[in-house]
Amino acid sequence: MLISGTKNNLIYHALFWLGIYLLWVFVFRNYSFSLTKTISVEFCYLLFITADYYIATYFIIPKFLKAKKYTWFILLMILLIAFSALLRAAVSREMNLHVFTNSPKISFGALYINSVVNIFIWVELIVIGKMIFDRIYDQQQLAILEKEKAKHELDFLKAQINPHALFNSLNSIYGHIDKNNQTARNILLQFSGLLRYQLYDCMVDKISLEKEIEYIGNYIAFQQLRKDENLVVDMETDIAKGEYNIAPLLLVTLIENAFKFVSNLPDKSNRIAIKLTVKDKLFTFNICNTTDPSQPVIISNTGGIGLVNLKRRLELLYPGKYDISFDQQDCHYEATLKIEME
Repeated sequence: MLISGTKNNLIYHALFWLGIYLLWVFVFRNYSFSLTKTISVEFCYLLFITADYYIATYFIIPKFLKAKKYTWFILLMILLIAFSALLRAAVSREMNLHVFTNSPKISFGALYINSVVNIFIWVELIVIGKMIFDRIYDQQQLAILEKEKAKHELDFLKAQINPHALFNSLNSIYGHIDKNNQTARNILLQFSGLLRYQLYDCMVDKISLEKEIEYIGNYIAFQQLRKDENLVVDMETDIAKGEYNIAPLLLVTLIENAFKFVSNLPDKSNRIAIKLTVKDKLFTFNICNTTDPSQPVIISNTGGIGLVNLKRRLELLYPGKYDISFDQQDCHYEATLKIEME
């Protein structure tokens, strides 16, 4: 699964369990034990409680609790805690026999009961805390989405114009352009086609990848009309058989950036290379453009309204199923977007 910020998530999890461990060692310490034994005992608990937490959170709860299979959920949680407590008691007994030989002897039954109680309390507390946190987070995200939806609807209503009137105006302009000025007429036709796609075809959540590629081709042709002849644009597609859908107008931001920052050197190759592939339902879009090393170009994976909007759309439309990366060198700039398609 492609998840942006996976490294940060691992750090947060590690810090959380480190905090829990230090809490046990220094706050809930049993002063009848030496510090060395306390550290060992609590670390042993940490291993089994951590394992139970992840098994419960990522397997038992999604598969059974959220599926309303309550009997199976309760049974599996009991079995999980009972089994981990059994392993923990066995490890503790071996440590008492071979490591902490001076410690008071405790029966295996007592070790097992203590293990069940401690593991049950902490697993339940942490799992319930995680569920409460997730619910609060989901409610906050839902509230944010509702606000953004209302704002987008308001912005759309403010900016909305009658498409028919707009196309009639474009037709009027086209009719008044001198027939000898074929370049201007072609540019207007290209622009009209792009606008028609955005106004009519893109009013859906997903659109066929074939239509999006056709739009990209038209957009590239429109941009090339505005550029010098020494710019070469190559586009390669390699799509496995099947019907694929994608959110509309995701890729145009990256293409627009490429045309904006592509080099314009009279004595060197100025090139934009686009490669679009779909393999095993993994959609990959790569675009690379030459840049002028003498001109300072401020483009990054965090700057620019277009890129910020693109990332926000990806987070909303493909949460946990996309990855976007950027690479800027002296003479080229490259962007790669990957999406797990349904």
